[in-house]
Amino acid sequence: MATSVPLLELQDVTKTYPGPAGALPVLANLGLVLERGESLAIVGPSGCGKTTLLNIIGTLDRPTSGRVCLEGRDLTTLDERALAEVRNRHLGFVFQMHHLLPQCTVLENVLVPTLATRNEVLRDGAPERARRLLERVGLGQRLDHRPGQLSGGERQRVAVVRALINEPRLLLADEPTGALDRASAETLANLLVDLNRELHLTLIVVTHALELARRLQRVMELRDGRLRDLPAVS
Repeated sequence: MATSVPLLELQDVTKTYPGPAGALPVLANLGLVLERGESLAIVGPSGCGKTTLLNIIGTLDRPTSGRVCLEGRDLTTLDERALAEVRNRHLGFVFQMHHLLPQCTVLENVLVPTLATRNEVLRDGAPERARRLLERVGLGQRLDHRPGQLSGGERQRVAVVRALINEPRLLLADEPTGALDRASAETLANLLVDLNRELHLTLIVVTHALELARRLQRVMELRDGRLRDLPAVS
């Protein structure tokens, strides 16, 4: 009987950087399997390599060795053009800073990733999809506003919608609540959890916020270059 392929699988991933005393290890034979629709929080001390790991999963960086497979496709074998296509079509990114274009409206910011897609159906349906998603996150009345006219929490919600506009299979969020006040952070945490459930969207969040981590299905700690499951976050 055929077995289903995980959405994401990391096999013996290592990452080292050159240093004055030789190679500096950051990730060491790290493994991870994530199924479709799962949500995962990655926690760990500052400087342990959480963002490096997220960048490798998101093809923004390459591992020193090992394999990163998305739906069975080994991303480490792809050239830069193919990786750009994977990022645009299959991955969504949310960072601590929203990185919105200040001169563009909310709607225009959300539609930026669609400019690079070669999928005409996806591109043609993007404006209506953007309006629907912005309505979903409570920004239906803000389409023509610019980032400077929004609160920090609102700007981050726009960034989430932008990450979703090309209907990615995997959403990666790096400290998405780190720059927000408590109320805005709670609103964004609720949004990410709801989107994971409603859209069956696979979600990985790197965070120091235990309030967010405990909302996700799995919590793993990155320490000494490896991931280990945590049974609960208290």
